[in-house]
Amino acid sequence: MARVALVTGGTRGIGGAISLGLQQAGCKVAAVYAGNDEAAERFRDATGIPVFKWNVCDFDSCRRGIETVAAELGPVEVLVNNAGITRDATLHKMTPEQWSAVVSTNLDSLFNMTRNVIEGMRDRGFGRIVSIGSINGQKGQFGQSNYAATKAALIGFTKSVALENAAKGITVNAVCPGYIGTEMVRAVPEEVLKSKILPQIPVGRLGEPEEIARCVVFLAGDEAGFITGSTLSVNGGQYMAS
Repeated sequence: MARVALVTGGTRGIGGAISLGLQQAGCKVAAVYAGNDEAAERFRDATGIPVFKWNVCDFDSCRRGIETVAAELGPVEVLVNNAGITRDATLHKMTPEQWSAVVSTNLDSLFNMTRNVIEGMRDRGFGRIVSIGSINGQKGQFGQSNYAATKAALIGFTKSVALENAAKGITVNAVCPGYIGTEMVRAVPEEVLKSKILPQIPVGRLGEPEEIARCVVFLAGDEAGFITGSTLSVNGGQYMAS
């Protein structure tokens, strides 16, 4: 029987590639999104993957949404925490609203989503949780103290939840992408891309969303059952974490 996989931020960019990769691997996928109805409908129509709209910053919305997915597709066995935003500013200019928005979306959502699936996974004796971090949570980034803080915290969350649930057949891992050729990154002026970004990447190119998706699909599979509490860096050699 196909496993049920839920991907937050699952209709565009890296999340869309992950949703599609999991579908191609044989999962029944639920793609969760926050606000762009038009993009979500296009994604659903193009892939056949059902889409669900809720606010991952709100615990009860997550609970109700996960209950809806379970009723339509079955209990969630694979959770991919991909939803995230940026609100960049140097700390001395950052507003409380910029800080709180990023912490709520990037970090509170980890708890809200994972807490609402973990008991079922424990009861069934199987689960795969993969959270999407960032190279900037590993090395820091100018103008991103809020974003980097949440992505660094994601790694600590991953290790702790992995320890708590390893004996129950649940693995918990993180994937930390570098610069990936999403719509947002490709909108950067070509001169900036060539002069400022690509020289930092030893392989000399941007990553592709599908390359992140393949990592997630592997970690979500039965064959990755001995990998837990790990952080997989996928950044073209830009930052080589030990």
